Amino acid sequence: MALQFLAGTIISLVNIMIHALVTVGAIGIARRAGLRHSTGARLHLMAVMVATAAALMVAHTLEILVWALAYLVVGAAPAGSEFLYFAFVNYTTLGYGDITPVPDWRLLGPMTAMNGILLFGWSTAVLFEVLRKTLEHLAAINAKGFSSGDRD
Repeated sequence: MALQFLAGTIISLVNIMIHALVTVGAIGIARRAGLRHSTGARLHLMAVMVATAAALMVAHTLEILVWALAYLVVGAAPAGSEFLYFAFVNYTTLGYGDITPVPDWRLLGPMTAMNGILLFGWSTAVLFEVLRKTLEHLAAINAKGFSSGDRD
Protein backbone atom coordinates (compact mmCIF):
# COMPACT_ATOMS: atom_id res chain seq x y z
CA MET A 1 0.00 0.00 0.00
CA ALA A 2 2.88 2.39 0.75
CA LEU A 3 4.20 1.92 -2.80
CA GLN A 4 0.78 2.88 -4.20
CA PHE A 5 0.72 6.07 -2.11
CA LEU A 6 4.29 6.90 -3.08
CA ALA A 7 3.62 6.38 -6.80
CA GLY A 8 0.33 8.29 -6.66
CA THR A 9 1.96 11.15 -4.78
CA ILE A 10 4.84 11.42 -7.25
CA ILE A 11 2.49 11.34 -10.24
CA SER A 12 0.23 13.94 -8.60
CA LEU A 13 3.21 16.22 -7.93
CA VAL A 14 4.35 15.92 -11.55
CA ASN A 15 0.85 16.90 -12.66
CA ILE A 16 0.74 19.80 -10.21
CA MET A 17 4.02 21.05 -11.69
CA ILE A 18 2.60 20.77 -15.22
CA HIS A 19 -0.49 22.65 -14.14
CA ALA A 20 1.55 25.34 -12.40
CA LEU A 21 3.67 25.89 -15.52
CA VAL A 22 0.66 26.12 -17.81
CA THR A 23 -1.22 28.33 -15.35
CA VAL A 24 1.64 30.79 -14.95
CA GLY A 25 2.10 30.91 -18.71
CA ALA A 26 -1.59 31.32 -19.45
CA ILE A 27 -2.06 34.05 -16.86
CA GLY A 28 1.01 35.90 -18.11
CA ILE A 29 -0.20 35.77 -21.69
CA ALA A 30 -3.73 36.75 -20.66
CA ARG A 31 -2.42 39.75 -18.71
CA ARG A 32 -0.22 40.95 -21.56
CA ALA A 33 -2.96 40.44 -24.14
CA GLY A 34 -5.59 42.05 -21.94
CA LEU A 35 -3.53 45.18 -21.44
CA ARG A 36 -3.35 45.88 -25.16
CA HIS A 37 -5.99 48.18 -26.49
CA SER A 38 -7.08 47.10 -29.89
CA THR A 39 -9.91 47.74 -32.22
CA GLY A 40 -12.57 45.24 -31.29
CA ALA A 41 -11.57 45.01 -27.62
CA ARG A 42 -14.49 42.77 -26.69
CA LEU A 43 -13.62 40.19 -29.34
CA HIS A 44 -9.96 40.42 -28.39
CA LEU A 45 -10.69 39.79 -24.73
CA MET A 46 -13.11 36.99 -25.59
CA ALA A 47 -10.26 35.39 -27.55
CA VAL A 48 -8.09 35.69 -24.42
CA MET A 49 -10.70 33.73 -22.46
CA VAL A 50 -10.97 31.04 -25.14
CA ALA A 51 -7.18 30.74 -25.39
CA THR A 52 -6.88 30.44 -21.60
CA ALA A 53 -9.52 27.70 -21.49
CA ALA A 54 -7.84 25.87 -24.38
CA ALA A 55 -4.43 26.06 -22.66
CA LEU A 56 -5.92 24.62 -19.49
CA MET A 57 -7.58 21.81 -21.46
CA VAL A 58 -4.21 20.99 -23.02
CA ALA A 59 -2.71 20.90 -19.52
CA HIS A 60 -5.40 18.48 -18.33
CA THR A 61 -4.82 16.27 -21.36
CA LEU A 62 -1.07 16.18 -20.63
CA GLU A 63 -1.80 15.32 -17.02
CA ILE A 64 -4.08 12.49 -18.07
CA LEU A 65 -1.31 11.23 -20.36
CA VAL A 66 1.03 11.21 -17.35
CA TRP A 67 -1.44 9.06 -15.43
CA ALA A 68 -1.90 6.74 -18.42
CA LEU A 69 1.86 6.32 -18.72
CA ALA A 70 2.10 5.60 -15.01
CA TYR A 71 -0.65 2.97 -15.26
CA LEU A 72 1.26 1.36 -18.10
CA VAL A 73 4.62 1.42 -16.27
CA VAL A 74 3.35 -0.03 -12.99
CA GLY A 75 0.80 -2.35 -14.61
CA ALA A 76 -2.17 -0.82 -12.78
CA ALA A 77 -4.75 -1.58 -15.46
CA PRO A 78 -5.70 -5.11 -16.47
CA ALA A 79 -3.96 -6.56 -19.52
CA GLY A 80 -5.52 -5.40 -22.76
CA SER A 81 -7.00 -2.26 -21.21
CA GLU A 82 -6.93 1.11 -22.90
CA PHE A 83 -4.69 3.03 -20.51
CA LEU A 84 -5.61 6.47 -21.84
CA TYR A 85 -9.34 5.75 -21.53
CA PHE A 86 -8.82 4.35 -18.03
CA ALA A 87 -6.87 7.47 -17.01
CA PHE A 88 -9.53 9.80 -18.47
CA VAL A 89 -12.34 8.01 -16.63
CA ASN A 90 -10.47 8.20 -13.31
CA TYR A 91 -9.10 11.75 -13.70
CA THR A 92 -12.48 13.21 -14.60
CA THR A 93 -14.18 11.17 -11.84
CA LEU A 94 -16.56 9.82 -14.46
CA GLY A 95 -16.22 6.36 -12.95
CA TYR A 96 -17.85 4.07 -15.50
CA GLY A 97 -16.37 1.10 -13.67
CA ASP A 98 -15.94 -0.91 -16.88
CA ILE A 99 -12.18 -1.11 -16.18
CA THR A 100 -10.90 -1.49 -12.65
CA PRO A 101 -7.29 -1.42 -11.50
CA VAL A 102 -5.49 -4.61 -10.64
CA PRO A 103 -5.74 -5.26 -6.87
CA ASP A 104 -2.09 -4.38 -6.19
CA TRP A 105 -2.64 -0.85 -7.60
CA ARG A 106 -6.29 -0.18 -6.75
CA LEU A 107 -5.50 3.06 -4.84
CA LEU A 108 -4.18 4.75 -8.00
CA GLY A 109 -7.73 5.15 -9.34
CA PRO A 110 -8.95 7.25 -6.40
CA MET A 111 -5.65 9.13 -6.27
CA THR A 112 -6.07 9.98 -9.96
CA ALA A 113 -9.58 11.25 -9.24
CA MET A 114 -8.35 13.31 -6.29
CA ASN A 115 -5.65 14.85 -8.50
CA GLY A 116 -8.17 15.58 -11.25
CA ILE A 117 -10.66 17.23 -8.89
CA LEU A 118 -7.92 19.44 -7.45
CA LEU A 119 -6.61 20.50 -10.85
CA PHE A 120 -10.08 21.11 -12.32
CA GLY A 121 -10.83 23.35 -9.34
CA TRP A 122 -7.56 25.17 -9.92
CA SER A 123 -8.48 25.66 -13.59
CA THR A 124 -11.86 27.03 -12.58
CA ALA A 125 -10.16 29.56 -10.31
CA VAL A 126 -7.80 30.58 -13.12
CA LEU A 127 -10.65 31.02 -15.59
CA PHE A 128 -12.58 33.07 -13.06
CA GLU A 129 -9.56 35.32 -12.45
CA VAL A 130 -8.95 35.83 -16.17
CA LEU A 131 -12.65 36.62 -16.63
CA ARG A 132 -12.53 39.08 -13.72
CA LYS A 133 -9.50 40.83 -15.20
CA THR A 134 -11.14 40.84 -18.63
CA LEU A 135 -14.25 42.52 -17.22
CA GLU A 136 -12.08 45.05 -15.38
CA HIS A 137 -10.29 45.84 -18.63
CA LEU A 138 -13.58 46.31 -20.50
CA ALA A 139 -14.85 48.59 -17.74
CA ALA A 140 -11.65 50.64 -18.00
CA ILE A 141 -12.09 50.95 -21.75
CA ASN A 142 -15.69 52.06 -21.26
CA ALA A 143 -14.68 54.54 -18.55
CA LYS A 144 -12.15 56.18 -20.87
CA GLY A 145 -15.05 57.08 -23.11
CA PHE A 146 -13.99 55.30 -26.26
CA SER A 147 -16.61 55.26 -28.96
CA SER A 148 -18.59 52.04 -29.25
CA GLY A 149 -16.76 51.30 -32.51
CA ASP A 150 -13.51 51.10 -30.52
CA ARG A 151 -14.99 48.81 -27.90
CA ASP A 152 -16.71 46.27 -30.09
